[in-house]
Amino acid sequence: MIPPQRQRRHPQQEPPPEPATSEEGPPEKNPERLYVVAGPNGERITIDLVTLIKARADPPRSATPEQAALLRLCVAPMSVAELSAYLSLPFSSVTVLITEMLMAELVTARNPIVRQTLPDRSLLETVMHGLQRL
Repeated sequence: MIPPQRQRRHPQQEPPPEPATSEEGPPEKNPERLYVVAGPNGERITIDLVTLIKARADPPRSATPEQAALLRLCVAPMSVAELSAYLSLPFSSVTVLITEMLMAELVTARNPIVRQTLPDRSLLETVMHGLQRL
């Protein structure tokens, strides 16, 4: 069974312009844009995909649009992988942004809490039998 197709209420007046393709790749992967986001020096600290980022303050007036968006997303702790997906930026560019923001003390970074392995079954049984004797 084929699902019904949605129809537009108001047809478009003119079709959207086709994006210009070049030898460098599709327009959404524009290397000049990533250079502008990452900055000329592009320093970064070692950040893992699951490192949690939390905003410490509201975006300052001098923040770039990407930094402001990152600060708005990080009201609650969010992983770097999620930030990369939400901002539609490569992981490397997001790490450069986070490094700049860590140096300016706008965000905090912490490793996720790793669940420890379950305790030994014999230890649990011993504790349970001890509690039952009370």
